[in-house]
Amino acid sequence: MKYRKLGSTGLNVSVIGIGTWQFGGEWGKDFTQNEVDAMLDKSGELGINLIDTAECYGDHLSERFIGNYLARRKREDWIVATKFGHGFKGHLQREQLWSADQVLKQLDDSLKSLQTEYVDLYQFHSGTDAEFENDKLWSMLDRQVQAGKIRHLGISISASGTGVHQTASAQAVGAEAIQVVYNRLERGPEEEVFPLCAKHNLGVLARVPLASGYLSGKYKPDAAFPTGDVRANHNADTRQKQLLEVAKIAESEVPEGIPMAQWALGWCLQHPAVTSVIPGCKDVAQVIANAAAADLGMVKDGQSL
Repeated sequence: MKYRKLGSTGLNVSVIGIGTWQFGGEWGKDFTQNEVDAMLDKSGELGINLIDTAECYGDHLSERFIGNYLARRKREDWIVATKFGHGFKGHLQREQLWSADQVLKQLDDSLKSLQTEYVDLYQFHSGTDAEFENDKLWSMLDRQVQAGKIRHLGISISASGTGVHQTASAQAVGAEAIQVVYNRLERGPEEEVFPLCAKHNLGVLARVPLASGYLSGKYKPDAAFPTGDVRANHNADTRQKQLLEVAKIAESEVPEGIPMAQWALGWCLQHPAVTSVIPGCKDVAQVIANAAAADLGMVKDGQSL
């Protein structure tokens, strides 16, 4: 495994992390604690130290799986990132909870679920610019940093906006890392967000690096997804267009002998602004495959990964 500093946080994170939205049950599978334990054990064995979760991946369900695991392992071996701003109300249904008091309760609930005294990275989760401009919220969060409940603050940019205002304002609210959708099919952050991150020394976590699995190479343009899988709600025409593009990429860009999913993760990591990618996984085999992307020989700042 390879590691990079996450912006100005001082956190040394693995270039491959583990995303855990799937643990909340919205990707067509319900998980058991034993399955989660096996994936996290294999992740640790392979040198992965970054876990990304959220309050609304299930009603703190993903966090509880992780917390149960951490309670039986060395907490200091892991960098745990979670998020705030929403309440889980059902499959793909979220309640907006942005007041300082609401977020403080979310933080305490997350700490309880994660069975930890602190969160390494606590992230504003896909909120609007209006929700972001809340001095009381950021003052409360700063107090939690001072109290030791939060080590570092971050911003997880909504997929529906550019994220430019929030990225440019990150330092003003004490945030040191940006999480953003970035993959071979969705390159918008390269235009303004990544230059801002470089200018202000903000770490970058690239989420959805496999484009919701489309860049895994598993799916044909006419692929269908079962009810209960997030991808079943994607626009059918957009999905087909993206999968047609994936087929072209597989033919023209992916080197022979390299699995497309590994190539897609390595592709993200070659951008000098990106600190780590956080793909999801459904089993131990996917953990192993994801971790292998760290050794593809991609280059950052003139140096081999």
